[in-house]
Amino acid sequence: MILAGDVGGTKADFALFERRAGRLVEKRHARIPTEAWPAIEPLVERFLGDDKARLTAAAFGVAGPVKDGRVVGTNLPFIVEARPLAERLGLPSIALLNDLEATAHGLGALAPEDVRVLHPGRPDPAGPSCVLAAGTGLGQAYVVRGTPDPERPDEECPVVVHASEGGHADYAARTPLEWALAEWLAGRYEGHASWERVLSGQGLMNVYEFLRDTRIAEEPAWLADARAQGDPNAALAAADGKAALATLTLDLFVDAYASQAGNLALAYLATGGVYLAGGIAPRLAARLSDGRFARAYVAKGRMSSLVAAMPVYLVLNDRTALLGAASVAFRAAEARRVPHA
Repeated sequence: MILAGDVGGTKADFALFERRAGRLVEKRHARIPTEAWPAIEPLVERFLGDDKARLTAAAFGVAGPVKDGRVVGTNLPFIVEARPLAERLGLPSIALLNDLEATAHGLGALAPEDVRVLHPGRPDPAGPSCVLAAGTGLGQAYVVRGTPDPERPDEECPVVVHASEGGHADYAARTPLEWALAEWLAGRYEGHASWERVLSGQGLMNVYEFLRDTRIAEEPAWLADARAQGDPNAALAAADGKAALATLTLDLFVDAYASQAGNLALAYLATGGVYLAGGIAPRLAARLSDGRFARAYVAKGRMSSLVAAMPVYLVLNDRTALLGAASVAFRAAEARRVPHA
């Protein structure tokens, strides 16, 4: 029995998996808000119940950098530590991953219907790939393919996943409007305008408020009411095409998503593809597929033709990180089970 977790700033997904006929089969799943919990241990134990005694291995993707088996995330309501959590679960150890590391490990488990092509390019299955995920924050990771074993040509090529905190790197403006946005963000956030301040749930609100407060676009009273009475970002998406403020907000957001995707394609030479994951991109699938994203993605000057050859995929399965964490946990369990010479 494998426990996998995807722990973010607002929610945590947990699932139990069993291995059958070479495949991981999900037995049980729950999504629990994290904001009211003082620590991760009681949160996990609530999910497990009596299944705690059956655990073989566990792995958790957590939103933040992992250092010495510990995660202090910028958006997490608690600190996650591997050793105390393993002891509470009765396991010799657990795998603690950055959440985008877990997502990257899960890409190989996705079914064809879990992925939509946003830009076809000319993919190289053996090439590096990367993941960019806007949600509560902005996560990034990249994947490097290992060298195939010539004696086992039928086996899948091993992958090495590297975490990144590139979401906190400087936001790169390209137009006068984006430069004004960067200056406004720097004024709000102690002199630093990062990609996460644009490409996240809070980022969407930042862009909206920048356009509203600088009077670049007026806020209709009905849109202000809709945002105050429910989910502000859902109201914003529903107003696309009906209010110039909403449309311009999403234009800037899509352009930023595409620009940073192109930056990662260049930084990692992601000939295997750039994957957009996280909670926001699937909700904007129509917006990301109408051509605007693709145009901004390849707009890299002298390197435009190189970027154009690298595909972009939209990940539609919101449990990709869970699948990745489960795969890592299963490999750890197998390594303990198989005797070494």
